[in-house]
Amino acid sequence: MLIKQKYGCTALIAGASEGIGAAFAFCLAAEGMDLVIIARRLPQLQLVAARIESKYKVKVLCISCDLGSADATQQIMEALNGKEIDLIVYNAAVSIIGPFLKNSAKDHNQLARVNMITPLNMLHAFGQKMIERQRGAIILMSSLAGFQGSGFLSVYAASKAFNRILAESLWYEWKENGVDIIACCAGATSTENYKKTKPEKTGFFTPRVLTPGEVASECLGKLGKGPSFIAGRGNRLASFIMQKILPRKTAIKIMGDTTRKMYRI
Repeated sequence: MLIKQKYGCTALIAGASEGIGAAFAFCLAAEGMDLVIIARRLPQLQLVAARIESKYKVKVLCISCDLGSADATQQIMEALNGKEIDLIVYNAAVSIIGPFLKNSAKDHNQLARVNMITPLNMLHAFGQKMIERQRGAIILMSSLAGFQGSGFLSVYAASKAFNRILAESLWYEWKENGVDIIACCAGATSTENYKKTKPEKTGFFTPRVLTPGEVASECLGKLGKGPSFIAGRGNRLASFIMQKILPRKTAIKIMGDTTRKMYRI
């Protein structure tokens, strides 16, 4: 119950219909927090809500919203109708795999809106209220792909670098105002979307694929302890080698070669 005691009663999770977002929803409900869960697919959200309400006896509000819409934050604020939000998890993301020019500018722009513009707008809107209350928490999902250039994941990787730097910057700005922010940098995670891509195994030394529950649980344990962290011991070791030992162009080559092999590009 420490999270509820420290931050408040209600958590909002964007991108909560499955995977890491749904795992965060279950973890926070287990802490006794009421939830607002957001995704495009209302029926899938309602299934998640029903399971949570049955198991944890908390209140769950479902909001169907395309987080790539220009007015997504406004839609969410209107649906909340003044409800106070104490903790935010922004997990929603679009991932485009493949050569940059093989995908349309329209698709890249949609990714940028979901992965960067909407979380930016949400942090501005909700962060102001948290600063005024001198209490709150925000989790932005980032990725190991955002630590260096990542061929065939170029725009996704860039968006995740944006999320990490935004979270780390606001951690510094807001830490004296009772608002904790952290970037959760995940590696490969066994979400439904990850499984649908049918990635090939890339080698014996590749870090273990984590479960969504492992990522969410570890992140909540790190909240309030620093500006960012990498989920999973194997991912932390791999990142240390890539960022601290190898030349940057080698790290970039490894990322590109790995993605090419995983997705048979």
